[in-house]
Amino acid sequence: MSEHTDQPRPGGPDDRPTTAHTRPPGVGDATVAAVGKLSEALETAEQARGNLYAFHQLTGKADLLLGEAADALREAGHTDQADLVEREIVGRNVIPGHWTFQIVESYNATYHRPFTAVEQQVRDQLVDGRDHLHEAEMKENRRTHGHPHHTAGP
Repeated sequence: MSEHTDQPRPGGPDDRPTTAHTRPPGVGDATVAAVGKLSEALETAEQARGNLYAFHQLTGKADLLLGEAADALREAGHTDQADLVEREIVGRNVIPGHWTFQIVESYNATYHRPFTAVEQQVRDQLVDGRDHLHEAEMKENRRTHGHPHHTAGP
């Protein structure tokens, strides 16, 4: 039977960040900060991309609901209005020549994939490909060493 305790247990002597989360030899503060800013920019673009996917899904859902609305109008005897909704709005492009999936595809091909490739290339060239060095150093500086809920790793 295991014993449960809420008392802090100190981390062992190996309670240090992994190599993946420590700066390579010779890498200075300015480089870590600059690469961190580049990664932060990518994270912001990832949020924008998530919003773009939300836009895509919500617009698609709206279009399906429009179809249901047209059916309901028709069933209620409003054929002219049902025809208007179907003709003018159902299946309509959101910008000339594009449904939202095409916008997502263009964003990914034109912006997102090149951005992630360049960010990876810069990290590979300057910090041996290591990710989140700025945050890892912030964690190391802010955590309470020896506290079980402030360990360097999982």
